[in-house]
Amino acid sequence: MKIAEIYKSIQGEGLLTGTPSVFVRASGCNLRCWFCDTPFASWWPEGNDYAVDEIVAEVEEWDCRHVVLTGGEPMLFSELIPLAETLRKRGWHLTVETAGTLFLPVACDLMSISPKFVGSGPDATQQPHWSRRHERQRFRPTVIRRLLRDFNYQLKFVIDTISEIEEVKQFLAHFPEVCADRILLMPQGITREELVERAGWLEPICQERGWTFCPRRQIEWFGPVRGT
Repeated sequence: MKIAEIYKSIQGEGLLTGTPSVFVRASGCNLRCWFCDTPFASWWPEGNDYAVDEIVAEVEEWDCRHVVLTGGEPMLFSELIPLAETLRKRGWHLTVETAGTLFLPVACDLMSISPKFVGSGPDATQQPHWSRRHERQRFRPTVIRRLLRDFNYQLKFVIDTISEIEEVKQFLAHFPEVCADRILLMPQGITREELVERAGWLEPICQERGWTFCPRRQIEWFGPVRGT
């Protein structure tokens, strides 16, 4: 399994915001979002191949009971199955972060699903191959429905423009079983200024609809740097 980095930090997004966690970042992704904040695990995947026992050994070095398996897209790797099983058997709480386009029968405590919208793909004139591939693969309702059925979940939407609120509503219409308290909207941005600007109109929309506003605390705490 190709791993870009393993580090301890504080979860800055979602229902477990504020929880000390060890992050295991898989390197490789089947999508290419223009706003990706970890291009070293997607556009230009870095890292080394790790065996499952090597990943577990590094996780054990940290005094921490929460582990986040993230990417890139960790569901690309079949090794995720024995990795998650081993970590959970040894007592770690596991979150898996995924775009919801691929399914693996992994063991986890929280499936964090971040679906991608129409405007998430790269420029078609600059990246025609990835633009077509991204649009073909970004929405897999059968996969998402299974994830919602099989796991404790959160749906975390990255919102860049106010027009994307309509896409949230269209998406949710496919999945009436989703509970409002599991819907989290997060402003797109990698600077404090961008996040504050978008939060100004996004947070009131969340309050109005009973959704959860999800600030990107790691940017507020550490800035847009690796290992956080």
